Amino acid sequence: MKAIFFYLLPALCFSQNALASDTSGPSDELALNAKQVQALGVVTAALPAKQSGVVSGLPAQVVIPHNQLFVISTPFPAMVEQTLVGVGDSVRKGQPIARLQSPALVEAQRGLLQAGVQSQLAQQNLARDEALWKDGIIAESRFLATKGAALEAGAALSERKQMLRLAGMSEAAIAQLQSSNSVSSLLTLTAPIDGAVLEKSASTGQRLDAAVPMFTIAKLDPLTLEIQAPLAYTRDLKIGAAVTVPAYAASGRLTAIGRSLSGTNQTILLRAMIQQGTENLRPGQFVEASISISANGGAQWEIPNSAISRIAGRTVVFVATAEGFRAQTINVLNEGAQNSVISGELKGDEKIAVRGVSTLKSSLMGIGGGE
Repeated sequence: MKAIFFYLLPALCFSQNALASDTSGPSDELALNAKQVQALGVVTAALPAKQSGVVSGLPAQVVIPHNQLFVISTPFPAMVEQTLVGVGDSVRKGQPIARLQSPALVEAQRGLLQAGVQSQLAQQNLARDEALWKDGIIAESRFLATKGAALEAGAALSERKQMLRLAGMSEAAIAQLQSSNSVSSLLTLTAPIDGAVLEKSASTGQRLDAAVPMFTIAKLDPLTLEIQAPLAYTRDLKIGAAVTVPAYAASGRLTAIGRSLSGTNQTILLRAMIQQGTENLRPGQFVEASISISANGGAQWEIPNSAISRIAGRTVVFVATAEGFRAQTINVLNEGAQNSVISGELKGDEKIAVRGVSTLKSSLMGIGGGE
């Protein structure tokens, strides 16, 4: 190869000198015929189709948005009488998912009934003392004491109602309890949202303490992608950029760009909301994501790294011309392991050198040697 190169070098130098009077930039032109190109081992390829600018192959994990995840726990110590749903089942808001037997529920209901009776009695006493105070029969201090007792009884009643609401009883069930004075140890747990059961940690016959998780239910549309991206890739990213998961026909928008690097792999965490194709994804799944980047008003191309060269502080590609090759200045927008996304003053129909680039670079700089 070196022998061939030195044989061709006088011709190359002559061609470059002949172009010295060309005002179009002779230093960027390299005159070669087809035979010389073949002898130097230079291979060309058509410039890929224009693209809007996409960073692809980014590792990501599918997660559930925090406000769409619910954990259903036992409100009181209880025994699981029956579970009505399993992992993977879809549920509707208000749908029964388990039935429990709880003596503590009976105690809470009895407390509500007692608080109701005391509140009613306190209101009657307040009405009586208010009338007596207005007639001047009792002192104002007694009326105020009775009013305070009524307020206290009302607060106790509200507290008891709230305890039963937290236990899963509806307003209708609480009203029926107050009207019928009939307590029950049966507690029915219901789904808080429309979603799917992700976890089930209790089984029939199991005795559980209070606040023990039984089910995890989540709304699976939309979903979130947590994407790990190299710092260099985030330069042209914008909130709202299109995000796709090509392998699963899912798409959405970029919602957050992290402000700090991870300590292990020095990447930045990006977060995207996936709204289309969520049925094809599963929480916890690892996927590869693509993100559109800012095109800055110009076309972009993804080319092999082997086609890129750096000369005198410039980044160039060698574009095939009728006379040989032209070193065309480009901007590298995103550099990957195998390919990079570039922009520049290219029409899009050019052919560029993808092999033998170092030989072309040496020839352009007038340096002897080969690839």
